[in-house]
Amino acid sequence: MKKEVFDFYDRTSLKSYNLDKTMQDQLNALGSLDVFTRKHCENVAAITCRLCEYLHCSKGFTEYCTICAYLHDIGKIFIPASVLQKPGKLTDEEYAIIKTHTTIGYEMCMKDPKLQPYAAGPWYHHEALNGTGYPRGLTKKDIPYEGQIIRVADEYDAIVSKRQYKSHVGIIDTLKILIENAHNGKNNVPATKALKKVVIDDTIYEISCAFNYLDYLKDINYLK
Repeated sequence: MKKEVFDFYDRTSLKSYNLDKTMQDQLNALGSLDVFTRKHCENVAAITCRLCEYLHCSKGFTEYCTICAYLHDIGKIFIPASVLQKPGKLTDEEYAIIKTHTTIGYEMCMKDPKLQPYAAGPWYHHEALNGTGYPRGLTKKDIPYEGQIIRVADEYDAIVSKRQYKSHVGIIDTLKILIENAHNGKNNVPATKALKKVVIDDTIYEISCAFNYLDYLKDINYLK
């Protein structure tokens, strides 16, 4: 039997035109507030979709989980720009404000019938399996599978991406951090293993593109 594939993304970004208009409008508002957060939402959704594929999730669950991931940071719409876009390290008080985006996002989804099915994205993506996450400090038995997958995708993109308030961290170092988080009981192990496969795929793809470009330059005698 041919495997059912959920074609919700391409190699570089989520196909946002497939989203319900309500969700597009919500994310457009988010993007107008903070371009870094909008791009992060797109990245996390695309990574989540690929993790689901490696985890052999069904088409329906993959679609559901990807949309949850796309909406995971929607609550940051109501985080003050002075905090969300602060170039330096956050104070304890500012970090406490940032953490409220999970609850705010959950409440936003629950108030909108079209977004309500995807409330798990905002609600669970910062919960850790060992109970050290937020907003509720849940443990493995209380964190749904979609939340566990999105957490891995979210952590990866948050660490590896260059933001206005921190320096870029290399892919290998980022993977080491996530693998350690899986070993210490914070993150889902199968999802972390799937992430390694995604990173390997992308690295091979980038290397291939680089070599193809060099061959192209040689063919046109740009390099001799």
